[in-house]
Amino acid sequence: MIHPTAIIHSGAKIGNGVEIGPYSVVGEHVEIGDNTRVGPNVVLEGHTRIGRENRIFQFSSIGGEPQDKKYLGEPTRLEIGDRNTIREYCSFSTGTAQDSGVTRIGNDNWIMAYVHVAHDCQIGDNTIFANGASLAGHARVGDWAILGGFSGVHQFVRVGAHSFVGAFTLLLQDLPPYITVGGSPAAPHGINSEGLRRRNFSTESIAAIKRAYRILYRNGLSLAQAREQIAALAADYAEVQLFADFIEVSGRGLVR
Repeated sequence: MIHPTAIIHSGAKIGNGVEIGPYSVVGEHVEIGDNTRVGPNVVLEGHTRIGRENRIFQFSSIGGEPQDKKYLGEPTRLEIGDRNTIREYCSFSTGTAQDSGVTRIGNDNWIMAYVHVAHDCQIGDNTIFANGASLAGHARVGDWAILGGFSGVHQFVRVGAHSFVGAFTLLLQDLPPYITVGGSPAAPHGINSEGLRRRNFSTESIAAIKRAYRILYRNGLSLAQAREQIAALAADYAEVQLFADFIEVSGRGLVR
């Protein structure tokens, strides 16, 4: 299952059923879970742990040093979960000592070609990154979020669960859950209704999320006033509670 031209360090840990294609390189501190497939000309390096049943396509660079001048060779990590698809020419960096020291990618993510995930980013489950989407350092992306092609997320920005970032969008501030944004810089364009329906959100829940959106974006309220009204709405709807919790702790300010 391992091509004879692949270079595998003796210290690497390779699970059962792993496939590694021609001319790929696996470093000393790399761990690859069962039934993961690594294509040709892939570099896996650094302190990197990859879970089960992932597919990593050709020319990707996984676990490279962070692109951060403060990095001094500390043994920081990259952790990738299970069943992720990572297409051609992706680049994922390990973390830095200035943060938690780990870049983390969850499970069941669909990551298209030329995606860059910088140091210390945290990505949840079931996300989609279209071609050329990029995360700067310390960014966070919630479950089921979708980033359009060539979109860019500024460092330390949080992207909420179930949100949708349009193609070529520049995201400079935190994006609450469920919201669709587009433009450079990003501007809100309603909620991700179609995505919520596909994930079996009830009609009542979607209507409540729309009410929360109008409170924050359409009623001319200050952020403090909007938080108060959304918190009251969240008492009756668990889905809105996710929205309320997110805007309560925003560090970079919200897209508004």
